[in-house]
Amino acid sequence: MRKKILLALVLSTGSIGFAVAAHTTPTQKAEYATATKEAAGRYADDKKLCAEESTSSTRMQCLRDARIDYRKALAAAKVKLKEASSTKPAAAIVCQDCGKVTAVKVVEKEGEGTPLGVIAGGVAGAVLGHQVGQGRGKDLATIAGAAGGAYAGHKVEQNVRSTKSWAVTVRMDNGEERNFNFDKDPGFAAGDLVKQAGESIVRR
Repeated sequence: MRKKILLALVLSTGSIGFAVAAHTTPTQKAEYATATKEAAGRYADDKKLCAEESTSSTRMQCLRDARIDYRKALAAAKVKLKEASSTKPAAAIVCQDCGKVTAVKVVEKEGEGTPLGVIAGGVAGAVLGHQVGQGRGKDLATIAGAAGGAYAGHKVEQNVRSTKSWAVTVRMDNGEERNFNFDKDPGFAAGDLVKQAGESIVRR
C-alpha cells in the first residue's frame, strides 16, 4: 500500500514538473528542481524518523504527516515557479523631458534705427561737408555730407542695436523635436544630454 502511494506521488510530481517546464526559463527550471530536490530530501529524513517510532499507529501517523508536508513543499515550489514564469520584464520607461542636443545656431537680428540716429548722423555729416569747398560748392558739400551722415548714423545705430540669440534644437528620447531660444550663449553643443526644465533646458 505504501509503495502504491509513493509511486503515485512520484508520478504526480513528475507530471507537475513537466507541465510547468514548457513555459519557463532554464534558471527558473533549475530553481524549481532544487526546491523539489530539497523537499524530497526532507521527506526522506522524515520517513527515517518515522521508522523509529515505537508503535505502528504512531509510525503511520508520522508518515502521513511527512507526506502532507512534502506535498505542501511541492505545491509551494510550483506556485513560486508559476509566478516567476508569468512575470514579464518591465518595459523601459522613456523620460518624456529628456533628450539630446542636435544643433546649436547663432541668430543675429539687425537692430532698428531711430530718427535720433538719422538726425545725429545728418548733423555730423553737414558739419564735415560745410568745411569742404567754397560758395555753392560748400552748400552742395554740406547737403551731401548731411545725407551721407544721416545714412551712416542710421547704419551705426542699427549695428549698435543689433542682437544675438542662440537657437538650440533637441531631439527628445520619445522622438519629438523641440527648439529652445536663449538671449545668451547657453554653452550647449551637439551631442549634449539635456532635460527640459520649464521653458528651458539643463544638462543631465
